[in-house]
Amino acid sequence: MLFKIPKYQFAWQRFRSWVGFPYVTLLFWILPLLLFNSGHSSLMAHDEGLYAWRSRQMFDSGNWINPWSQPHHKTPGSYWLIASSYTLFGISETSVRLPSIILGVSSIFILYEIGKILLNQKIAWLAAAILSVEFLWLQYCRLGTPDVPMIFLVLLAILALLKAELNSQYHSVYSLIGGVCFGLGFLVRSFMIFLPMIALLPYLIGEHRRHCHLTNPMLYFGFLLGLLPTLIWLWLNFSNYGISTIEELLEFVFRLGSKERGNNGILFYLWNVPIKSLPWFFFALLGVFLTWRRPLYRYQLILVGLPLVLFFEITLFSTRLPHYSLSLYPFIALLAALGLDWLGSVGFDGKMENKQTTLASYINKVPPNLSYGFGVLAILLLITGSFVFIWGSGEIRKYATVGLALGCGCLILPLVWIYRYRFGKKFLNSNYWLAGWLIPAWLALAVVGSHGFLSDYNPDMRIFLAQPAITQVLQSHSIQFVKVGGKTGVLLDFYTPHHGDDADTILELPVYSYAWISPQQATDLSTPHRILGTVQKHQLIQILPMTDDK
Repeated sequence: MLFKIPKYQFAWQRFRSWVGFPYVTLLFWILPLLLFNSGHSSLMAHDEGLYAWRSRQMFDSGNWINPWSQPHHKTPGSYWLIASSYTLFGISETSVRLPSIILGVSSIFILYEIGKILLNQKIAWLAAAILSVEFLWLQYCRLGTPDVPMIFLVLLAILALLKAELNSQYHSVYSLIGGVCFGLGFLVRSFMIFLPMIALLPYLIGEHRRHCHLTNPMLYFGFLLGLLPTLIWLWLNFSNYGISTIEELLEFVFRLGSKERGNNGILFYLWNVPIKSLPWFFFALLGVFLTWRRPLYRYQLILVGLPLVLFFEITLFSTRLPHYSLSLYPFIALLAALGLDWLGSVGFDGKMENKQTTLASYINKVPPNLSYGFGVLAILLLITGSFVFIWGSGEIRKYATVGLALGCGCLILPLVWIYRYRFGKKFLNSNYWLAGWLIPAWLALAVVGSHGFLSDYNPDMRIFLAQPAITQVLQSHSIQFVKVGGKTGVLLDFYTPHHGDDADTILELPVYSYAWISPQQATDLSTPHRILGTVQKHQLIQILPMTDDK
């Protein structure tokens, strides 16, 4: 009698064989991390608030070219994305972040496709899953900034170039798409798009004899086509401001490249990138070692060459900030997936068991040592988290729950190893061990998101503006701004529905008008006024006539 496969197993096998299965699983993997929040949102100052406010100026004024009184120092692609989101969904924090969320998910799918070409399907899925749980990547997928949209375009361009190489009949079409992506990258991120383009040169030059991208006119035509919106924007600005439009774009780049920010020296990325991508960075180093020992045919200069060149570029650039390294994270994920998959195969498939060498003996000990080491870490996290959760109070208990979630997840690694090798559960293969690395990071980030740490960056501002008396004033009156600047000023710009004029002193304000004033103005204020509220040392006041009491 033939063995019959249970219906549910047969249905599962059919589902796994479906071509969309990897995308569905990745979608279920990343979406909760992008959507979990505490029910409250507030923008991050400084960058996200700036992009949200400038996009709102475009939306409110109807002028999507230059709603400011002087030439702007950035290309408008990111503003157009957010302003378009305002048009469709209204003005809110969700609308600000929606373009990054959508393009972040799309980037995960594109990285999976790139990984299938460079490596294989299993490692490609693992790389996409790892990128989803890299903290800095996830954070910027939930921020309204141009970083993720630019990386989406770069990854799409790389995929198009790889597809052009593999599909000769569609070579021109894919090359055109690649060029358009790079051209649109300039619209979104200005001159920053040239960093990944330069990092691609080793592949474009070194493998030119095979793919001939550099002599393909469709690539350059696509680049010009992608530049067309920027060129139109420049021309319309040029008609108003002359050559100052181009000078402002160039001067901004020179200003960024001429000084360090926050005393971040030349070694900044050597410690910042490993910390922000823990633990995946160290598996990526293993991946680099593996590709050095056995280079990838055709694609070594993309998988290893591109991130190395990009790393040196951002290191030499004087303004060093964590999000400038964000373009490295997809490649860290690819290399980490390669290294982690190899470790799993060594530990569970016994690739090196029969090799009687000192190196083989050492490598065979790495997976169990890592598993037991994470078991110790899990116990420490659970004990510390429980202690803090029981006896702590307020905000610190939220951090305790993150530690508890991470501790529970870290138990998976030692349990998988023990049940396989102590209790003989042979069905626990390397896939379960790989899941033991992914699940703790997912659980921790899910708890982080559910507490609002990735969405509610200024809760004091949100709480203040939600007060009925403050809301009524802001919705009903035009609010002046007196020397309000800095990060708080950016947030007040966005969250104030009706903007009045900017003023240098409170003496310029008419009687009974409302105004935000800076802390410096609040300390020396002789004009009669009424304080409606204070947030982050900035005051919302109403000017009173001289005859009234203060």
